[in-house]
Amino acid sequence: MRRLKVFKSLVVDSIRVITHGSKNYHIWMGFLSFIMLIGMYCYSIQLDLGLSVTGMTDRVSWGLYISNFTFLVGVAAAAVMLVMPTYVLKDIDFKQAVLIGEGLAVAALIMCLAFVIADMGGPSVLWHMIPGIGVFNFPSSMLTWDVIVLNGYLFLNISIPFYILFRHYQGREAKHSVYLPGALISVFWAVGIHLVTAFLYQGLQARPFWNNALLGPRFLASAFAAGPALIILVLAIIRNSTAFKIEDKTIKKIAMVVTVAAQVNLIMLISELFKEFYAPTHHSESAYYLFFGLHGKSALIPWIWTAITLNVTATVILTFHKLRNNLRVLYFACVLLFIGIWIEKGFGLIVPGFIPGPYGKIAEYTPTLIEIGVTIGIWALGAFLFTILAKTAINIELGKLRYKGDN
Repeated sequence: MRRLKVFKSLVVDSIRVITHGSKNYHIWMGFLSFIMLIGMYCYSIQLDLGLSVTGMTDRVSWGLYISNFTFLVGVAAAAVMLVMPTYVLKDIDFKQAVLIGEGLAVAALIMCLAFVIADMGGPSVLWHMIPGIGVFNFPSSMLTWDVIVLNGYLFLNISIPFYILFRHYQGREAKHSVYLPGALISVFWAVGIHLVTAFLYQGLQARPFWNNALLGPRFLASAFAAGPALIILVLAIIRNSTAFKIEDKTIKKIAMVVTVAAQVNLIMLISELFKEFYAPTHHSESAYYLFFGLHGKSALIPWIWTAITLNVTATVILTFHKLRNNLRVLYFACVLLFIGIWIEKGFGLIVPGFIPGPYGKIAEYTPTLIEIGVTIGIWALGAFLFTILAKTAINIELGKLRYKGDN
């Protein structure tokens, strides 16, 4: 009964905290709310008219929605780079950043699920995925495995931080024996969500562009580069705009993770390029379309070469110790890397898999304004949720939010 009372008090106090703040905070939340309304309006049009309002066709049936879903799975998985050193290895340098990373994972996973719903056309078809009611097709379908690992990882990233914050809200330390098993599971689960998503594409034999043994490992490398890069940028904003101070050495340690992952990602890219172009076959046509164009069709060429330029530039900057330790340069490199991997892992991965089609036909894909509106609306939703979670967690960790019921 007492726990229920404390929980109710936490909810009330959290609502009070997230509805009060500085002028900049209210401008930020108002801006996100406006973008979400635009996304909702665009989504209402899609619900009314169907997926015909998007740029997707029977030739290219996955587009902007699945591109963002794939990228955000990596962002969510990146939280493990803070969870393992904090909870398992007890590295105190990561302690202040880990809750922020897990909050980012929760927001990313909710965006993932929102993009899947948008890509399915609407929430009314989700009943097909419910075991016993729809056709869940477990365990033969990789899609059902993806549903399980994503929702399981979401549960882990909600329950572990909630337990820790719930204890801190009461002025108590979290019991290591309670959250450590979940933390250990989440380490392996984070790898699992990305590998399962990679296997979802890799198992489609009719799509040779994805049927690549390196796809899973490269998913992980790009995830552990882009995800921690975003965490660094978020930590920089938090420590400059709140009293929650993150030490330089914490950011620099995360930067080392980003650097190694970015280097591995480039090595794997070079390996893939060698495989596609050194001794090309008809299975290399998707790669030719992506990098050089095919039969006069070249919509993705500017995107992929921009992504490669950004990735190489960021990796070179991060590789040099003096440049990486300059925080402003580090933040700039993280922005470049994040955008580069978003392009490469989005348009550069999903769309070319459908081109050319089974009969050699090339149908290029261009997202419509409706798709773009829904996409930015979902990103705004993720930023909105993360802001709420981070503001509550920061106030609890700073001791500004405490349970007073027993006093």
